[in-house]
Amino acid sequence: MTKEIKIGNIKIGGNNPFVLIAGPCVIEDRESTLKTAKILQNLTLSLEIPFIFKSSYDKANRSSLDSYRGPGLKKGLKILQEVKDTLGVPVLSDVHCKEDVAEAARVLDVIQIPAFLSRQTDLLIEAARTRRIVNIKKGQFLAPWDIAPIIKKMEKSGNKNIIITERGVSFGYNNLVTDFRALSILRDFGYPVIYDATHSVQLPGGKGSCSGGERRFVAGLSRAAVAFGCDGLFLEVHPDPDKAPCDGPNMISLKALEPLLREIKKIESALK
Repeated sequence: MTKEIKIGNIKIGGNNPFVLIAGPCVIEDRESTLKTAKILQNLTLSLEIPFIFKSSYDKANRSSLDSYRGPGLKKGLKILQEVKDTLGVPVLSDVHCKEDVAEAARVLDVIQIPAFLSRQTDLLIEAARTRRIVNIKKGQFLAPWDIAPIIKKMEKSGNKNIIITERGVSFGYNNLVTDFRALSILRDFGYPVIYDATHSVQLPGGKGSCSGGERRFVAGLSRAAVAFGCDGLFLEVHPDPDKAPCDGPNMISLKALEPLLREIKKIESALK
């Protein structure tokens, strides 16, 4: 059993129901962000699924200099603060540099360490010092047991409010695969483990100047992860993924989310 992490009334890990972390890859504008967050809130309330809204104020690790990154720190955090204030849901965003951490921590309920930066000691220490919950996305270049020294960095910096997210592992060039054994190995470290189904189907750099993706596999991988055992799912969703400025090929549509969540609820119920 994993440790229980609390975000307001939401409990992650232990014997608690699975949690959904969901939202668009990146903040596009205020109106669409609030609208998407409201749709997700209504859906998760109706299904009794604990929900954390996710969207990035800056995607600093894009393949191309011309790729859309988001509105930036100040404007993006202002929008996320409005989501919190208007809907009363916790919010999560990536933080890419230690200089952003203090300001981001004033708004974010969960600070997310991007997979590419999961070994960056200075960033981890700065995030740990906020005492906020920190979601560490395991780098796609790491074995599951490589998360142990990363956890120790956090713990020795005084923070045990940790979540680990599995998002697939590199398999040859421009490809990721999921080894579900990793979920069990990661949970053995004692912290809640989230499965990121949408980034697990990403094809990094697969289009040359940007990443590709195979969203048709998201539903099957999500079902398998819940059946295998995880404490929650991370799903990037969008009203129209094909028109999204970032990570469209691996995001799923809002319309596809409801039937998937209903299936997952049935799997969870069957397991219990």
